[in-house]
Amino acid sequence: MITEPLKTPVPGLGTFTLRPLDLAVDLPQVQRWLSSDHARFWGMQTMTRDDLAGFYFQLRTTGHGDVFIGSHDGVPVFLVETYDPARSPLADHYPVRDGDLGMHILVAPAETPIPGFTRAIFTNVMAWLFRDLGARRVVVEPDCDNDRIHPLNRHVGFAYDTVIELPDKTAHLAFCTEAQFDEARASHEESYPMTHEPEFPPQRASEHLSPELWQRVNTLLVRKALSEFSHELLLTPQSLSSDAGWNRYRVVADDPAIEYQFQARKLALDHWQIDAASIGKQVNGETAPVDAVSFIIEFQHSLKITDAMLPTYLEEVSSTLYGSAYKHTRADQAVADLVDAGFQQMEAAMSEGHPCFVANNGRIGFGADDYRRYAPEAGKPMRLVWLAGHRAHTRFAGSNGLDHRELVESQLGFRQLEAFDRQLRELALDPDDYCYIPVHPWQWTNKLAHLFAPDLANRELVCLGYGDDHYQAQQSIRTFFNLDRPRQHYIKTALSILNMGFMRGLSPDYMTTTPAINDFLHNLVSQDPYLASTGFSLLREVAGIGYINRHLERAADKHSPYRKMLSALWRESPVPTVANNQQLMTMAALLHTDPEGNALLPALIAKSGLDARAWLKRYLNCYLRPLLHCFYAHDLVFMPHGENLILVMKNGAPVRAIMKDIGEEAAIMNTEIRLNSDVRRLQVDVPDDLKVLSIFTDLFDCIFRFMAAILDEQGDVPEIEFWEQVAACVHEYQDRHPELREKFRQHDLFAPEFRRSCLNRLQLANNQQMVDLADPAGNLQFHGVLKNPLAAFRHRPATSDAAVST
Repeated sequence: MITEPLKTPVPGLGTFTLRPLDLAVDLPQVQRWLSSDHARFWGMQTMTRDDLAGFYFQLRTTGHGDVFIGSHDGVPVFLVETYDPARSPLADHYPVRDGDLGMHILVAPAETPIPGFTRAIFTNVMAWLFRDLGARRVVVEPDCDNDRIHPLNRHVGFAYDTVIELPDKTAHLAFCTEAQFDEARASHEESYPMTHEPEFPPQRASEHLSPELWQRVNTLLVRKALSEFSHELLLTPQSLSSDAGWNRYRVVADDPAIEYQFQARKLALDHWQIDAASIGKQVNGETAPVDAVSFIIEFQHSLKITDAMLPTYLEEVSSTLYGSAYKHTRADQAVADLVDAGFQQMEAAMSEGHPCFVANNGRIGFGADDYRRYAPEAGKPMRLVWLAGHRAHTRFAGSNGLDHRELVESQLGFRQLEAFDRQLRELALDPDDYCYIPVHPWQWTNKLAHLFAPDLANRELVCLGYGDDHYQAQQSIRTFFNLDRPRQHYIKTALSILNMGFMRGLSPDYMTTTPAINDFLHNLVSQDPYLASTGFSLLREVAGIGYINRHLERAADKHSPYRKMLSALWRESPVPTVANNQQLMTMAALLHTDPEGNALLPALIAKSGLDARAWLKRYLNCYLRPLLHCFYAHDLVFMPHGENLILVMKNGAPVRAIMKDIGEEAAIMNTEIRLNSDVRRLQVDVPDDLKVLSIFTDLFDCIFRFMAAILDEQGDVPEIEFWEQVAACVHEYQDRHPELREKFRQHDLFAPEFRRSCLNRLQLANNQQMVDLADPAGNLQFHGVLKNPLAAFRHRPATSDAAVST
C-alpha cells in the first residue's frame, strides 16, 4: 500500500512521483483529463466531479482498488488506477491468481512532447506495482481499438493472451509478470552512441548459459539421444542388472574405451524411459562429464553420420542445447503457470520441439540477437516487413476467387493499405500494378535485400517498411499470430534457415494451388456428417502469394531453396470459432514437461475434474476418431503432430480438434480418383502396405508413445490401460462404420506388428533435405518392426465400458 509519495529520478527526464489521489485537490485536474478525447477509451468523458468522487470513494472503501496521481517534477501528468481482478468482470474470463493486480494508466497529452517520456512513465509505474504494491502479475484489458496503448504495454513486457467481450468494450486480455517486466526492461536499454555500443549487448547472447544449467540440458539431450537412437536401433544397450522393472544398461561408443551407463524401463513400442539422474559416462574407467556434442562425435559411426554431414549436425545439436538452456531460464514454463495459460502464452512456453528428433531446434542462420527477437520461445511481439511485387513477377491465388486487394484490405485495414499505395505513388508507380507481400524481417535483411537487388533497383520490388500489426512467432517459426487483432489471419512466410532437415522456404508454385487444395479439403471435411459430429475442422489457408526471381528461376533446380525465398500465405485464425467458455491450446502441450520435470498432461486432467480414463476418452474422440475416418473413408492423411493440431478446451478437457498446415502436409493416398488439376498435387502414390503407417507412425509412435509414458509415470494410468483406451476408440469407430469393414481388414490397426519408420535416421542421412518432396515415401527409413500394443485388444470384452457408444 502506498501511503507516502514515491519518487524516482530518471536520468535526462527529471523526477517522477506517485502518490494517492487526493479527492479534494486532484479531481478538477482528473476530470479535465478524463473528459478529453484523449481519454475516450476510459469511457468516463461525461462523468461530473461528483460522479468521479463517488466512483473513486467506492473503489477505495470497498477494497476493490485504488487510484493514484503521478507527477513529473512536481506537475501532475498521469493517473493510475489499480483494481482486484477477482472483483471485476475479468473474473468471468480467466482464472484469477493470488497476486494478480489490474491496472489502468492515463498520461495527459503534452504541450511539448518529450521523446521517451510516456515509456518512462509506464516503466516506473510497473516498477512501483511490483516493488511497492507487491503485485505478482499485472493484468490489463485495453480496448482492441486503442492502437496507442498496445505498443506501450508490450514495451514493458505484457504478453497479449486473448480477446474478451466486456460489458463496455471488446478488449485484449494481457499479463505481465515481474520476470517479463525485467526482461523487457533489459532488452530496451539504450545504446550509447559516443562509444558505439550496439543495441544488442554482446553479453546478452550468453547470459542464460551457466555451468550448472549447461550440464543439465546436456544430460537431458543425451537422455533423449540414448532413448530415441535406441528406439530406432541405431544403438543397442546391453542389460547389466534388473530391479523392479528398471534395468541398468550400458552402451559402448565407437571407441570401446568410452561407455555410458543408465537406468531405464522399456515400455510399449520400444520406448526407452530413462532416468536422467542415472546417466554416467566413463572413459578408460574414469568418470567423465556428459556432453551431448561429444556424444554425437563418439557415436558417429554407430549413428551412420558421414564426415560431410557431421559438422552441420553438430551445429544443430549445439543450437538445440543453446535453446534448451534459454527455455530453462524462463519463469513461465512451470506447470502451475501453464495449466490456466492462454493460447499464445502456451504456444511460446513449449520446451521440447518434435518429441522424436534429437536435433530439433537447429535454426541455422539465426544469430543470437535473431534468436531473442524471432524464436517462438522468446515470445516477443514483432512486426512484419511488407514488399510490393510487380504483378508481372508475382503469383497470387485466393480461396473461392478471393482477390488480392480484397484480402489485403480486410487484413491490414484501409489506413495501412492507403499508406502503402501512397509510397508507390510517391515513386511514380501505380499501386494497381503491384501486389503486397508480407516478409519475415530476418528474411528481408539476410536474403532478399541483396539476392533480389536487381528487382529492387528496377522497382519491380519495393520495400514499404514495417506493417502496423504486431505478431508472435508460432512453434513452426515462420508462422505468425496477429496479437493486435487475433481474429485476423495467421501469416506464414518463407524463412531461409535450416531447421530439422529442411530449409524453411515456401514455393511460389505451391502458393498458386494452396487455396484450392484447402477449399477442396475444407468442403470434404465439413460435408462429411461423421466428421461434423466430432467437431473436427480445418484452418484453411485462404490465399498464397509468391514472387519469381527470374535469375534464380533459371539457374536453380526445381526444388532448390533459392526458388522458395519470397512467398507467403494467409491462414484462418481459430479465435472466431471459440466460445467464451472455451480455450485454445496447442496439442504439443500434452507432451510438455517443465524444468522441474513436472508434466502438464496430468495437471490438465486434474483441472478437468474427470478421471484420467474419461479425459482420455474425450481426447481420443476429438483427435483419433476424425483422423481414422479421414484415413479409412477418404484415403486422406495429415501431418497431425502436436504443433499442427490445436485443441479446443473447456475446463481443462478437450472439446474438439482443429487441424492446420494443410497445403504442404496433407495427402490423398488414392491415385485412382480423378481430381482437378489445381488440387492434383494432393495425390501421392504410396505402396499399399505403407499407407497404415500414417496412423501407426504419426500417431502411435510419434505422439501416443510419449503420452503413455507420461501418464504411466506421473498420471496414475498404467500404459496398458492407455493403449486399451486407444483400442476402445478404434473399436467404437469400426463398429459405427461396417461399410468400411474391408478397409479395416486391409489396413489392420490390430496387426501384431508394423514396420519401424525411423525419423532420426532420415535426418542423420541428409540434414540438408531429409525427404525428397517429389517422392516422400521413397525416402523413408525402415529398420525392423515394432510390436503393436493394440494387438492384445483385437477382441474386447462385450461387457466393457468401451463397448458402449457415445
